Amino acid sequence: MLVVTGGSPLSLRQPAALPFATGGGSRWNFGVENTPSSSGSFEAVAALIDDPSPAVRKALLAHLATQGETARVFLENLAANGGRLLSAHAKNYLAELKFTDPAAEFREFIRSLNYELETGALLLARTVFPDLDVGLSCERLDDLAARCRELCAEPLTVREKCRIINRVLFHENGFRGNAEHYTDPLNSFLPVVLERRKGIPISLSIVYLLVAQRLGIDLEPVSLPGHFMVGCYLEDEPLFIDPFEQGRFRSPEELFAFLQTSHRSLKVSDLAPATVREVLCRSCRNLVNHYTDSDDAGHARLFAGFVEEFEATHRRHAQP
Repeated sequence: MLVVTGGSPLSLRQPAALPFATGGGSRWNFGVENTPSSSGSFEAVAALIDDPSPAVRKALLAHLATQGETARVFLENLAANGGRLLSAHAKNYLAELKFTDPAAEFREFIRSLNYELETGALLLARTVFPDLDVGLSCERLDDLAARCRELCAEPLTVREKCRIINRVLFHENGFRGNAEHYTDPLNSFLPVVLERRKGIPISLSIVYLLVAQRLGIDLEPVSLPGHFMVGCYLEDEPLFIDPFEQGRFRSPEELFAFLQTSHRSLKVSDLAPATVREVLCRSCRNLVNHYTDSDDAGHARLFAGFVEEFEATHRRHAQP
């Protein structure tokens, strides 16, 4: 039995069935052998892992710490197969219990080719902030999307929905471009951007995309020469949104003119959506440059290694 400090047992909440629960014994078979000592306790952990109570969290950490390798296997399976929220909580426990190597975990993500923007951005951040509360970042994004949803009175066009996102992000919550400290490496990490509400074009675009994703709006990352934006290709003419400029809307013609003012050449192909791999690899390149500017050679090497891993993995799988 798991016991909260003070002596009272934790109540076992029955969660909804999960896709990876298997038959043949406990419905909570997460790759951990169902022994009398493990089966019941891991059922309780699975039921309580998303509980916000500090006392529950403390009790779970203490219990999992005593289980060693068995707990690690259980949490890794839950992180891999438990859905977005349960996965985030499991990864948070893995990190807090020091069961993971964040850099190795991000390299494994790169090699997997199973790229998802939110997961990748949070794994990238954990390479520098191993004690990151992943669940908190997800909740902040959920809250931003929930506020947008409150303001949406259907039917709305995609452009009108993007105006609501602009209102919530840039006017109500004060997200902005960190022009005064542009090369600060902290501008590139999603959890820090959500906390400080400032970042660079690519990180603010990631926030915009993840909020839009929660609203069911199909927007795309656009990786431009020297800049980064969000693209909408759902209307007759593409619409480009600049989160670094408070969500300013730009047509393709305006975008060409904007980049010409900074003496950058633009090809029509540059307006195409970028892949998640390209977004995360560009984030790593930015961090190489920004850590170099900060005289932090160790972190610059770390992210240069991630860039090399992205490129090597892409080359291997691009070969016929």
